[in-house]
Amino acid sequence: MSSIEHAEYVSTVDHVLRITVATAANGTSMDFDGIAAGAAALATLGADTGAVLLTGSGPNFCAGGNVRGFAAAADRSAHVYQLADTLHEFVRALDTCPVPVVAAVHGWAAGAGMSLVCAADIAIGGPGTKLRPAYPGVGLSPDGGMSWTLPRIVGAGRAREILLTDAVLDAEEAARLGILSRLTGTDDEVQAEALRVANALATGPRATHTSIRRLLRSSVSASLSDQLDAERDAIAAAAGSPTGREGVDAFVAKRAPDYTGLA
Repeated sequence: MSSIEHAEYVSTVDHVLRITVATAANGTSMDFDGIAAGAAALATLGADTGAVLLTGSGPNFCAGGNVRGFAAAADRSAHVYQLADTLHEFVRALDTCPVPVVAAVHGWAAGAGMSLVCAADIAIGGPGTKLRPAYPGVGLSPDGGMSWTLPRIVGAGRAREILLTDAVLDAEEAARLGILSRLTGTDDEVQAEALRVANALATGPRATHTSIRRLLRSSVSASLSDQLDAERDAIAAAAGSPTGREGVDAFVAKRAPDYTGLA
């Protein structure tokens, strides 16, 4: 993919890497050129990037996979396998990237679009935001990590009910369950608020954010004792780092910390 094609889906402004996961084409279904471009950008993420923002263009965040494209494929199994494989490389890159991931969830987030919402650290929605697994409706099973992330967000029993019944979640229910982190007052504010959050994270203590994400990731499989050891080691290392020194010194001096250029 050329840099020109990348520019349509990926841009970095004020230290925020913005990735467009769906466009108005094909009914705001997932745009796999954008997904591939996003994975490539995450693989080469520079030290000057402090946050990632997932967004969609058009009326929805992402309406899921292009089902008409599935139907038109000569070998549907091979076609869907390739798309899922591409999506999963992107999800892995989101999971392991060192900076926070914010999603601006306006309109519908269905199917793989809902999977990406579940993969984000912070998901901002509006009053009109709606989420739906959408897989049972077309006779398919989940992809994009939803069968892993959703139970960890809402609990195993609630995840079973949502997935098996193909439940439509309105904004308030999604926020109550923790799938959406917060709601804006109007739908028109979703993109701006998500960008504001991403910008605030990008100017914050990046090394701290990286450590938090690493600890949360390890907590999934670690014992409490092992996690306590990891926390001890991480906070001790942070205390002697430029970021930790600046944060502590700023607190003592009763001034705002300046993390610019610190690792």
